[in-house]
Amino acid sequence: MEQLDECCSTQLIDGDGSFNVEGLATFSKAVKLAECGLSYAVVSIMGPQSSGKSTLLNHLFRTNFREMDAFRGRSQTTKGIWMAKCAEIEPCTLVMDLEGTDGRERGEDDTAFEKQSALFALAVSDIVLINMWCHDIGREQAANKPLLKTVFQVMMRLFSPRKTTLLFVIRDKSKTPLENLEPILREDIQKIWDNVPKPQAHKDTPLSEFFNVEVTALNSYEEKEELFKEQVAALRQRFYHSIAPGGLAGDRRAVVPASGFSFSAQQIWKIIKENRDLDLPAHKVMVATVRCEEIANEKFAQLVENEEWCELEEAVQSGPVSGFGKKLSLILEECLSQ
Repeated sequence: MEQLDECCSTQLIDGDGSFNVEGLATFSKAVKLAECGLSYAVVSIMGPQSSGKSTLLNHLFRTNFREMDAFRGRSQTTKGIWMAKCAEIEPCTLVMDLEGTDGRERGEDDTAFEKQSALFALAVSDIVLINMWCHDIGREQAANKPLLKTVFQVMMRLFSPRKTTLLFVIRDKSKTPLENLEPILREDIQKIWDNVPKPQAHKDTPLSEFFNVEVTALNSYEEKEELFKEQVAALRQRFYHSIAPGGLAGDRRAVVPASGFSFSAQQIWKIIKENRDLDLPAHKVMVATVRCEEIANEKFAQLVENEEWCELEEAVQSGPVSGFGKKLSLILEECLSQ
């Protein structure tokens, strides 16, 4: 199997909703994900189709997601969900590029995949970038309104909030300064949250219990490329040490260790596809149980193949072995310490 380039993007879920188990296993191996422990972050991006999500990710994280060719017209570029590793950012940061919402390819009635992928992103991500047009702020029928309603509604299907950071990225910022745009956007977000139907348990739960809301703005990539690149470079800095206290994702909860990420993501997608509510605490226990069994079996297999163990096993057939206890203890200690 050829070695994956570290930033190589892998299709995690295809346009028909099939999970790429083998692709994720290969990707995880290539980026040495299992070695990260709890020191890793997951970022995803959602927003209207052809709003420059892949372009932003490629500049921000030096990934290689497929971008739209502006000269070929505005059509769907990203189908399903793609994943890549952000280049040269600590801790290890994985980024997911979600299929654009509001696309004519799926049609206005086919919002099932949109809702499923939004729920998946919220369940596994520490930071969700909401990519939106500057001129959509304050507009009642703008593309980001249905998207936010979807985000908030599906969040209610998670039994326990993960405290996800929602980072709103306002694209093609006009002359209106960010300090004037931000209060309008926050008001819109609050209004949508207040009006979303909530289960009894969360009737009075404030938005801040589920989300940290951050807002940033970028100039047009096509019209002010140099300024756009400067702003993106400044934004990139915020992703360094994102999980440290006070960082962009410093308040996250219920993190699955990196070695269990693949299995966890697969199971979460299965539950979402079956249209069941996602009980994160129970899911975490299940992932831990499965991973512990896998690790125990792995270590036992290593013990059985251990050269010194095999020699010891052979030696005891002929009679008592000098220093048996000490030798055995050293072999077991080596296996268990891993």
